Amino acid sequence: MREPSALAQRLSNRLQPYLQSPAWHLALSGGLDSTVLLHLLASVPNRPALAAIHIHHGLQAVADTWPAHCQALCDQLDVPLQVIKVRVQDGASLEQAARQARYRAFDALLGAADVLFAAQHQDDQAETVLFRLLRGAGVRGLAAMPRQRPQGQGILVRPLLDEPRAELLAYARNHGLQWIEDPSNADTRFSRNYLRGEVLPVITARWPQAAGSIARAAAHLSEAAQLLDELAAADLAPAHAAGEPSWLALPSLTLAPLRTLSESRQRNALQYWLAPLTRLPDTQHWVGWTSLRDADPAATPVWRLADGELHRAHGRIWWVSGQWSQAQPPSQDWPDTRQALQLVGNGEVHWQGGPLPGHAQIRYRQGGERLRLPVRGERDLKRLLNESRLPGFVRDRLPLLFIHDRLVAVANLPLSAIEGRLLWSPTTGEQSLR
Repeated sequence: MREPSALAQRLSNRLQPYLQSPAWHLALSGGLDSTVLLHLLASVPNRPALAAIHIHHGLQAVADTWPAHCQALCDQLDVPLQVIKVRVQDGASLEQAARQARYRAFDALLGAADVLFAAQHQDDQAETVLFRLLRGAGVRGLAAMPRQRPQGQGILVRPLLDEPRAELLAYARNHGLQWIEDPSNADTRFSRNYLRGEVLPVITARWPQAAGSIARAAAHLSEAAQLLDELAAADLAPAHAAGEPSWLALPSLTLAPLRTLSESRQRNALQYWLAPLTRLPDTQHWVGWTSLRDADPAATPVWRLADGELHRAHGRIWWVSGQWSQAQPPSQDWPDTRQALQLVGNGEVHWQGGPLPGHAQIRYRQGGERLRLPVRGERDLKRLLNESRLPGFVRDRLPLLFIHDRLVAVANLPLSAIEGRLLWSPTTGEQSLR
């Protein structure tokens, strides 16, 4: 029986925290790195059930042969394989689009607390640091790939991140492993391939330990990024005070505590808060934050970001995305007001009160609506909404109850011409990119 290699022993130590996980999954491309990791994981004693996942992007004809290669490899090691075909969205970066398609597929497969292993190694980490450095990344970006992070309902783990590619190559040759060479990796039109094939060899010829040193620098930056996150969380704590209206379950912050911070701490806090919600702006685009923060108190400025918008209203900033950013919903008849009505892209409403006297319909503000209130008489809806201090972005999606073409109630506000209340549970619009 072959003695465990030094690489296998190091990996075994790193895997100890994950031995009680419900299941292990491996992202298997069939290349050198994932082939070595599959071989290593399959030999771990008393491990959870292991399954491999091959993502078929369909980007090149030769890739059609890779699932069969991965299947043969898995059969040799008695590891089940799942092949998933994904559609890569057209876009400026083919690499990024393919990566997003992969991770969407992984998210759908991982159960609670499952582990997904990825085979990136030390040279990949060095390449990532250089790539991001040349794009002007900050501390968080230069921390590069973490050893572990959340992925869907489980976690993504990179147990080979401290291992140089040469170590993996030696292991593969020593164990007679066969792997796929992706021809696209030689195409230096792609920035990462250029760094891998043209730049890093020149650097390592002069500094043989360069990849390890760069990866070590990434680890230091990762620690610095963690400290920045802790500072951001502390700075954000006072800004998390509940806002009005309390039923509007959208991410929001009170602006006043943020104003007391220095410019750099404001940016740090906002980057931390926005990171799960949107791709972050580059340095030049941060002028949008200054404009939003310093606008006239009576103004309602908007800062448009990659995946949504930041709105300011009544001393608070709100993250607005998804359905909240879409066109005004359509009107809908409400045949039975004893039951909740599911609105098109806008949550649901239900009537809290007695039977309604006639044909009911949910509509949305068009302008010029008036509402007759007990004691106060007929009032302009626009003025009533101004008095409510409801953020402007909510008003066009606020359900209005009409009976026989007459406005009789406004959702979630004490504005009703008849006895009862129209209650609305809006869509949250929340998302996560992490």
